[in-house]
Amino acid sequence: MATASNEIPTTMNAFVLTEHGDLNALKFHTDWPVPTPNDDQVLIKVKACGLNNTDINTRTGWYSKAVTEATSGGGYDKVDDEDPTWGGAPITFPRIQGADVCGEVVAVGKNADASLIGRRVLTDNWLRDWADPMNREGTGYFGSECDGGYAEYAVLDRRNVGPIDSTLTDAELATFSCSSTTAEGMLSRANVTDKDTVLVTGASGGVGSALVQLAKRRGARVVGMASEAKHADVLKLGADVMLPRSPTNLQSALKQAIGQETVTVVADIVGGPTFPDLVEVLSRGGRYTCSGAIAGPMVDLDLRTLYLNDLTFTGSTVIEPHIFHDVVGYIERGEIKPVLAATYPLADLQKAQQAFIDKKHTGNIVVIP
Repeated sequence: MATASNEIPTTMNAFVLTEHGDLNALKFHTDWPVPTPNDDQVLIKVKACGLNNTDINTRTGWYSKAVTEATSGGGYDKVDDEDPTWGGAPITFPRIQGADVCGEVVAVGKNADASLIGRRVLTDNWLRDWADPMNREGTGYFGSECDGGYAEYAVLDRRNVGPIDSTLTDAELATFSCSSTTAEGMLSRANVTDKDTVLVTGASGGVGSALVQLAKRRGARVVGMASEAKHADVLKLGADVMLPRSPTNLQSALKQAIGQETVTVVADIVGGPTFPDLVEVLSRGGRYTCSGAIAGPMVDLDLRTLYLNDLTFTGSTVIEPHIFHDVVGYIERGEIKPVLAATYPLADLQKAQQAFIDKKHTGNIVVIP
């Protein structure tokens, strides 16, 4: 193992998930062992780590089919032990969560490039079989199937780090990986172009604000939906018009805002009761793409709307490997910008997650070891 000249400690601060449950399932440790990279891994000194919905949903067990309600930070009475995570399988406790790492490589395994030592990197969070990288059955997620970034150090496969040259701060860079790659995956799956009008739900959140920016980058017209107190923030990101989070009549609201009652693409991370209205405003041949259901996973669908209007529905989770590297390029060229709402010390992760759950912010919340 090659290391930087500075000595690497044997223990570190880390927030560790001990079980599915509320915020008390997270325990802060000041003497957790620093991980050692294997031959194909690098050791990262974590400079900042962003929060995301996957962390909350995994902690609470929301991904379980036994849960049918909206996302919540407090845990659920019924969680099936067989499918409590995004991948439909149990995780191993204890587990350090946290996926959106910006950090510095301080050591590498023998198969990794030693020139990475000292480089600032972002993490590509999809753990893959690199002999068959698009085999979705063989994927995992950083901070879920392996320990992540809510700690001072983390290890990750050498092929899952992306060196980045940017004047942005560590905290700003920690806002991108999960939210921007998720958003770009959705837009790619829906084949969004400059001919589209894209309706983005939850447009003030991490993925939502990334969807706004990345859809505009593709030249699309963007209609955002968010609470009215956040409209000005999202308009600054490039949204053409904003609508309330839950308009009384979505078709009428669209007609008034853009002069037509339909859009070609819905990029949805909310789901729940508004889902039927979202489907009804898709034009013939329109596309619905989804990567979340914070308002609830169980929805009503009139199949006649689906087939008579020639609609295409796509779920979007595992992204193609090039998307992470594309996003790094967008950042370096200044084509997308960070939306950093707040930072917290790692020791205050529980407070940071509560702020994330309360959703009074626009953009992303980051913890700093």
